[in-house]
Amino acid sequence: MSTTIVIFANSVKHGKHCVAGKVVNTQQWIRPVSDINGSELSDQQCLYENPHGKFKVKPLQKIEMTLSKHVPLISQPENYLISHEIWQQRYIIEKSEILNYLDTPDSLWGIGNRVSYAQIECRTVNIEQSLYLIRASDLLLCKVEGKRRAAFSYAGINYDLPVTDPNFEKQLIEPDNQQI
Repeated sequence: MSTTIVIFANSVKHGKHCVAGKVVNTQQWIRPVSDINGSELSDQQCLYENPHGKFKVKPLQKIEMTLSKHVPLISQPENYLISHEIWQQRYIIEKSEILNYLDTPDSLWGIGNRVSYAQIECRTVNIEQSLYLIRASDLLLCKVEGKRRAAFSYAGINYDLPVTDPNFEKQLIEPDNQQI
């Protein structure tokens, strides 16, 4: 099945890529995976082609890809197995268009900074959607004991979650460069 998605994530996971985006027409989340166990994508698997050559996929690009089948996991229902065809770029969206793709859940999987996998396995927590694109407030990006973190507020709930974005350091404000 050929699908065009807007890429909203290309994070680093175990030295490979975790790519995710929303279908242009339906806004359904898609997480392309390399096998039925939800494995990450290699550098080669997340390349797209356009008239200028082959490049690594980036957020806000519209990418047409062929997905072979839906392979949901209990913690990642959005997983789809990719085919071996190279992805095609179908332009980009502008930053102003991001608002058209926002999700508005009541909370991000409840209150707290993590959901244990044991809770998911025994179904005390049901993950109907593991990906959200939200408008957060009071965002603070920082490193704590060498680990990348994002603290923010959403729907009146404070969160402090790990970050896997490879461009994280570019988003940090150095103390000497802070705006007052």
